[in-house]
Amino acid sequence: MDIDQLSKKIKNKILDNNYINNVNIIDNTYLHLKHSSHEKNKFHLKLEISSDKLKSMNKIESNKVIFKILKDELKQHIHSLQILFI
Repeated sequence: MDIDQLSKKIKNKILDNNYINNVNIIDNTYLHLKHSSHEKNKFHLKLEISSDKLKSMNKIESNKVIFKILKDELKQHIHSLQILFI
C-alpha cells in the first residue's frame, strides 16, 4: 500500500465518526529513512484531528479512540503515529 492509499483509508475511517470534524495527515517518513529500524512500506504519520469531543478528553483516552479506529493500519502499515487534537 502506498501513502496515498493509506491516507485515504485513514481519513475515511476517522471521518466515519460523527464527533470528528476533520483530519489532516502528514507523512513524516522521510525524516526516518536512515534509521536502522526503518521498514519499507511502514510509515511515520502525524495526524491533526479536529474534534471538540476528543479534545475535551484526557490525552490517553483520546489516543485510545484513534488507535482503536486504526488498529489494522497500525499492525500493517504504520510504524509511528503522532496525534494532535486541534
